[in-house]
Amino acid sequence: MPRPIVAIVGRPNVGKSTLFNRLIGERRAIVEDTPGITRDRMYGHSDWGGREFTVVDTGGLGLGEDDPYGRHIQEQAEIAMEEADLVLFLVDSRDGLTPADEEVAEFFRKSGRPILLVVNKADNQRLEADAHEFHALGLGEMYTVSSHSGRGVGDLLDAVVERLPPAVQEEEDDDRIKVAIVGRPNVGKSSLLNAFLGEERVIVSPIAGTTRDAVDVPFQFGENEFTLIDTAGIRRAGKIQGSVEYYMVMRAERAIERAHVGVLVVDASFGLVDGDKRVGGLIDEGGKGCVIFANKWDLVKGQSPKEFGAVIRREMPFASWAPIVVGSAEQGKGLEELLDACVEVSNNHALRIPTPELNRVIREAVDRRPYTSHGREFKIYYASQVSIRPPSIALFVNNPKLVHETYMRYLENQLRAAYGFAGTPIRLFLRQRTREMAESRR
Repeated sequence: MPRPIVAIVGRPNVGKSTLFNRLIGERRAIVEDTPGITRDRMYGHSDWGGREFTVVDTGGLGLGEDDPYGRHIQEQAEIAMEEADLVLFLVDSRDGLTPADEEVAEFFRKSGRPILLVVNKADNQRLEADAHEFHALGLGEMYTVSSHSGRGVGDLLDAVVERLPPAVQEEEDDDRIKVAIVGRPNVGKSSLLNAFLGEERVIVSPIAGTTRDAVDVPFQFGENEFTLIDTAGIRRAGKIQGSVEYYMVMRAERAIERAHVGVLVVDASFGLVDGDKRVGGLIDEGGKGCVIFANKWDLVKGQSPKEFGAVIRREMPFASWAPIVVGSAEQGKGLEELLDACVEVSNNHALRIPTPELNRVIREAVDRRPYTSHGREFKIYYASQVSIRPPSIALFVNNPKLVHETYMRYLENQLRAAYGFAGTPIRLFLRQRTREMAESRR
């Protein structure tokens, strides 16, 4: 079920990053008393009352070199309105009502889209009383908060959850394999979809942003049925600082949430870049299967597939388990290999290991390489697979704090050696065995 998106919009230095950090419960956005300090997009996840949603700090969007305070505020608001399910329009109680605030409010009134007016820095009753002047913006109910201290944030979150679109679980497409085609702009995502279908279902253009929305297409290959998800491109690419990164991550994340397998398309002729790693990281963080498609291989000179694969393994260690397929969407090369890889990865992503076999593999791994820390032996009493997509295994142990992450990687590698698990992450969780559990196992 895709998470709804809540975007924080406002002029510089009203506390967007501080509110962002408060909503996601961790200090991820840089907070500094200088306009424009948040140069890149920031996004994170929040959970309130059991409802999950994605929060976007639009910080650096809309900041121009000549006019950092107001020149592109309208464009910033427009971007947020297009992509978000709900916008938090943040103003500053200490500064009072400004012409820039009035200009953005005018845009919001005409748009008719969901918005909450949030007056920040209302740290005391006097500032809270002064905030009433913002009623003049005509945006309905107003929420006064202090992002720094947390005052009023609980009431704001109640209002946010109340105004989010209904949480509707997507219907499963029977046994269809859901594949999200993701990657940087202009690496050939839409070309790949068209190559699969043998027709121009999606407009292909060298201009980043031709694909406006995610496109879901039913598709059959051999005995396997797929739903292909082509992620939207970037509109207004480069027009607003940070917007390419903002769009790429937000849209890729939404598509990945709905998929079983993410096909990370990279432009092999251009080489691996940071944007490829970021999108690959989203697939890993989402616990999805992953296949890497090195597109435009016909344009690569002086490098073998093995050498290119070594670069990917070195630069993207979190995806060391992902199959790599080289090919060309335009020339139709590598497509069957890619779809075969997607089928294999989807099967591995849903693989469930019988409990006796799982415990045998873990026991043999520990016997081959016992682990001690400060003279204390780390013991694994029992293993149980708790879920699939991705395969998630709980290890009941004597003390979870004893073990180092390198040993956890060793155990993961032993599971991969025994069962393959090509293309899928494996989640290992440590649980301390309780006395009651020990007695029940006797």
